[in-house]
Amino acid sequence: MAGADVRISSWTPKHVARWLKEEGFCEYVDLLCVQHRLDGASLLTLTEYDLRSPPLELKVLGDIKRLMLSLRRLRQRNGHALQELGVACNGQVHVCEGQGLVCNGHPLSGDMAVPGLASEQCHQHTNGKCRQHRRQLDPECWKTVVSFIYVMFVIGVTSFIMVIVHDRVPDMQTYPPLPDIFLDSVPRIPWAFAMAEACGLILCFFWFLVLLLHKHRSILMRRLCSLMGTVFMLRCVTMFVTSLSVPGQHLQCSAKMYGDIWAKLQRALVIWSGFGMTLTGVHTCGDYMFSGHTVVLTMLNFFVTEYTPRSWNIIHTLSWVLNLFGIFFILAAHEHYSIDVFIAFYITTRIFLYYHTLANTRAYQQSRRARVWFPMFSFFECNVHGPVPNEYCWPFSKPAFMKALIG
Repeated sequence: MAGADVRISSWTPKHVARWLKEEGFCEYVDLLCVQHRLDGASLLTLTEYDLRSPPLELKVLGDIKRLMLSLRRLRQRNGHALQELGVACNGQVHVCEGQGLVCNGHPLSGDMAVPGLASEQCHQHTNGKCRQHRRQLDPECWKTVVSFIYVMFVIGVTSFIMVIVHDRVPDMQTYPPLPDIFLDSVPRIPWAFAMAEACGLILCFFWFLVLLLHKHRSILMRRLCSLMGTVFMLRCVTMFVTSLSVPGQHLQCSAKMYGDIWAKLQRALVIWSGFGMTLTGVHTCGDYMFSGHTVVLTMLNFFVTEYTPRSWNIIHTLSWVLNLFGIFFILAAHEHYSIDVFIAFYITTRIFLYYHTLANTRAYQQSRRARVWFPMFSFFECNVHGPVPNEYCWPFSKPAFMKALIG
């Protein structure tokens, strides 16, 4: 046999050429060993994708399949060599259609993975077909609890800041509403703000269904709480540092309503318990830069569309319609300036995209600046390797539980 007295990791292109001839692939010796100088280490990591793609581009399907079968037998006999190369564990390696390496039933990832190979587990059926499984993601529910505590704390701080800015709202007689192209052109619709909140509730219902049925619901909930908390913490700063005049004369805003700190805390508790919604009887002034309702609408829309399959076009279209109509109703109610809504939409979308780009590429691991500016992000996402797959499952362990619940 080729190189029987030489470790396969030390094979030269000549040893590989001898092995190819023994396996019956003489016509590929020149291509693989002479032109591309394939040695033992590179032979072990050769995949079907490599054979089909440039620069090799093998054209005969039967030869590709037979060569891959020979390679699999070679890997099985040389598990120790793969372990030395850093692409195996305990000498047990399996390859699924040439797309990735799996050891002991777990996909190789991180430093152990071979570049260009997908980290998916494969299961060989009796009919010879390969079924691929996604990697297992640790839900880390305790981190989700931490993120929930974080967002509820931020909502409490936001509620208290809303009470403070209400006391600082500029006098309507001295500071009339600022010029605004949209507000000056579109007459006010009294019931529009209630419709905007109704759009938000419908989006929240959609998100609850996605969260309930998604296999990785803990990670999704953690990301939503993290992003919501971060955006609203930024909103606390912007509405505290600058007080804008009210956007419409219909708003009845009386400054200095809450004198002592205890009255402020009681009012903040009312706002916190009602989530700042007019449907729950909460009415505030001064919290204009930027629109919190727009943040919620946009964030829910992006989470619904991100964590549902692309083929769910009706859900995605309806989600975007609710988002855009909700924004229109906010402006039509003259509850916010146009700049409030625009800035809220821009900040929310950018933070959502930046967060998921960093999480999907794990770029923060190579960037000290990212770890400095996003310490909480690194804490939440350190064990999530790559994009979260959209997989769904029944949330209850036993159907009998649902039968008993429904009665």
